[in-house]
Amino acid sequence: MAQPTPPTSDHIPNSASSNNTLTNGTRSSNNSQPKTEHSHIWLITGPAGCGKSTVAQFLAKSMNLPFIEGDEFHPQSNVEKMSRGIPLTDADRWDWLTRLREEAVNQISSGSQGVVLTCSALKRKYRDVIRVAGFYSQGARVHFVYLHAPEEVLAARVGARAGHFMGANMVHSQFSILEAPGEKETDVISVDVSGSIEQVEEEALARIQEAVRSELVKDS
Repeated sequence: MAQPTPPTSDHIPNSASSNNTLTNGTRSSNNSQPKTEHSHIWLITGPAGCGKSTVAQFLAKSMNLPFIEGDEFHPQSNVEKMSRGIPLTDADRWDWLTRLREEAVNQISSGSQGVVLTCSALKRKYRDVIRVAGFYSQGARVHFVYLHAPEEVLAARVGARAGHFMGANMVHSQFSILEAPGEKETDVISVDVSGSIEQVEEEALARIQEAVRSELVKDS
């Protein structure tokens, strides 16, 4: 029997989270994801150097959820291109994005209430690939935590990293194709990462908890 067509980018699930930049966050006293009847996919996005992996691991540990490192799902051909400073094309990314979505769905299907994963998701159509995860896992809700800062800040951070395949010159190439989430992408939380990593982690966790609590109120 033919399956129904997944939703398109014009029908984005309306998350309880907002697309407002976070400021002056404080440490939450309850470091866990509030219990809901839905499972949640928390995709930590943004250009190279924004701290996706560090923030995502903190969130996953705080909420007791599995963590998926998106870079580990790149095929070797993608890693080799990025190591040589060659930007990835859309064609390079489709299978990678699909693998990430499938892994997130698998984690939820295995009984997890949610999952935290990293993926640059620089364009809206890349984010849309993940958004349809709810079609494959009924009840799953997808949210994005968009980490951002000025290009020069992120380039300096990447330049200071040792042993990573992503070079500082790749930051510029990512900014050249970046489509920052707009106001219509209501499932996005936007976090300025110019400050300390501790502040970013605290603010991201606080806003996630706020989003889930708001969702509980709407569902009640």
